[in-house]
Amino acid sequence: MSSSQINKKIEVPILARVEGEGALDLEIKDGNITKCHVRIYEPPRYFEKFLEGREPNEIIDAVARICGICPMAYQMSVVTLMERAFDVEVTPWVHSMRRVMYLAEWMESHYLHTHILAAPDFLKYHSAIEMAKDFPNEVKRGVRLQHLGNDILKLFGGRSVHPGAIKVGGFYRAPKQSEINALIVRLEEGLVDAENVVKWFSKLPYPDVEFEGLTQVALSDPTDAYPVITDQVVTSRGERFHIDQWDEYFHEFHAPQSTALHSTKDGKPYLTSPLSRFNLNFEKLPKEVKLLAESTGIQFPSNNIFHSILARSIECYYAIFEILRILRDYQYPDKPYVDVTYKAGKAWGASEAPRGIQIDYFEFDSKGRATKIRITPPTAQNLACMEADLRQSLSKFGLDRSDDELRQHAEMVIRNYDPCISCSAHFLTLNIKRS
Repeated sequence: MSSSQINKKIEVPILARVEGEGALDLEIKDGNITKCHVRIYEPPRYFEKFLEGREPNEIIDAVARICGICPMAYQMSVVTLMERAFDVEVTPWVHSMRRVMYLAEWMESHYLHTHILAAPDFLKYHSAIEMAKDFPNEVKRGVRLQHLGNDILKLFGGRSVHPGAIKVGGFYRAPKQSEINALIVRLEEGLVDAENVVKWFSKLPYPDVEFEGLTQVALSDPTDAYPVITDQVVTSRGERFHIDQWDEYFHEFHAPQSTALHSTKDGKPYLTSPLSRFNLNFEKLPKEVKLLAESTGIQFPSNNIFHSILARSIECYYAIFEILRILRDYQYPDKPYVDVTYKAGKAWGASEAPRGIQIDYFEFDSKGRATKIRITPPTAQNLACMEADLRQSLSKFGLDRSDDELRQHAEMVIRNYDPCISCSAHFLTLNIKRS
């Protein structure tokens, strides 16, 4: 049968090795993909609605429950917009320690994804357990680094999952100097491990495929630091704007196959991810990190989304490098927070989650209670891009291949985004038509 006569229908009812529950529906007719839906069927969670009317610190604690892997993304974006709405200026110490916590979340999330979820795809294993038989030291090293990230979150947040130490104005507590000193020793050892992870991933067999016409989006820090928590947006098309203008550039809508909202820019998919962040902010990395990236032989910026796994590993090296820089000058504060007076207001807040931009919008009454909430995680923004990428990647892979080969490659494409499906399933709009 010629490629123009190929007709296939491929269904992946449950996507394995991703956080949450989703599926893939793929139809090929006359050698062309006629249907490509990443179907999110995990139930909507209605977080935005049941947080209305609650006081600020209660909300900060609650949004951490949206995701056990990246609670910082929700807490940091929310606490930042609250402080903007209430005209709160936190201390440099608070800024620095929040950066440390967030980078630790990058570590635990990235190392989980790269070693347990994604690497088996590149090395043709069905699971990390199977891969560990041939690469025991590499897998142990990845788990060790993930635990280091978790332990930093626990030190600052009281626990590694759903940390509870962040409040409007700062933190409830500060780590002791002795705790920081013990952590520095582990970080110095971890930096060596992180460099070796980058070298290992630089040798992976990357599919030779570039996403044509891809618009990449990331945050940018006006202080010339690599972006973590900030309020500027940049795109690969040279645009630069404040997060308050988000709705002027992006459109959020309901796709029928998904309980999660989709997003587009100028009517087309866009990518917000570690690769986007890395591509658009490469020059803001310390020279030591840039030299390590250049030593991999991969040219950045890159439109090959499979290079995301390498970008994640380099970001982790940067995270440890940056945490060490900050904590070597650690000083125990007189008070880990500033006093806050609530008032009516509204604000946007954004940060760079492990998977891309986390951006939220809240409105508050005179008592600081939330009256309107909108939470937009990176996975929801990437769903349209994921479907477009599947169309291009599978077409270049070869639609005349067997169903099993197409299924495996499609799952590899999806897992490469590290989708956090539970995070994205916040669909709130309900339209009812009765007769």
